[in-house]
Amino acid sequence: MKTENQKAWFFVLPVLLLVAFNALVPIMTVVNYSVQETFGNNVFFWQGLDWFEQILRSDRFQAALGRQFLFTFLILIIEVPLGIIIALSMPRNGFWVPVCLVTMALPMLIPWNVVGAMWNIFTLPDIGLLGYLMNHTLGIPYDMTQNPFAAWVTIITMDVWHWTSLVVLLSYAGLVSIPDAYYQAAKIDGASAWKVFRFIQLPKLKTVLTIAILLRFMDSFNIYTEPFVLTGGGPGNSTTLLSIDLVKIALGQFDLGPAAAMSLIYFAITLLVSWLFYTLMTKDDAQ
Repeated sequence: MKTENQKAWFFVLPVLLLVAFNALVPIMTVVNYSVQETFGNNVFFWQGLDWFEQILRSDRFQAALGRQFLFTFLILIIEVPLGIIIALSMPRNGFWVPVCLVTMALPMLIPWNVVGAMWNIFTLPDIGLLGYLMNHTLGIPYDMTQNPFAAWVTIITMDVWHWTSLVVLLSYAGLVSIPDAYYQAAKIDGASAWKVFRFIQLPKLKTVLTIAILLRFMDSFNIYTEPFVLTGGGPGNSTTLLSIDLVKIALGQFDLGPAAAMSLIYFAITLLVSWLFYTLMTKDDAQ
């Protein structure tokens, strides 16, 4: 009987230790703060689950959570179909393939804080190119610093510009992996472009779309830097997403207990919804 070589674990051990240090230790620290109260000097008082109850019943938390879900919902219904459409229109061979791929990848290479700063300058009502064009050239009132609707349109547009490329690249990779025999059979049967997409391309894209939706959900649901740099959560609290509100509680008010409880609830919601997405999208495959 062949014996297993257990020495391979020595190669995995450094990774496990790194994950434990970067993930488990911080999480346990947050758990510790979430059930205690402190007034400094490293003195703690047992609080139990009071912070969790306070956060879940808070109107502030529920409003921020609602804005976060709305933002993520709008991002998904815009970026996923748009990414598929762009991927379908890209060439499959020739000189323009690398040009299109590099062009699509460029927005994702820009750091998040730079994206927020760029769009902040770009959309300022008086000196920004877009703001000046909307207000003075087209005559359309636009001021993201005063109008909540304009602020929402701006952060949605910014995210679509920044991250639709991810869906495009994943969808394009799925499309080019489809064998030509499928298209030849569809052509012989006289299938329309819609039927080719519905019965050939879309089923073959299911795996990559599952990855794209999960990645975009997790990233958009935990987004912080871009909207914070762009609007700071304003005007008022109209664009104060859950992540921004969490930072305000933790660093602005220095309420470590409620912030820790809120971050764990935030983490649990992200895991739960991601699991639901994955379960629903892979249900047919499991059957």
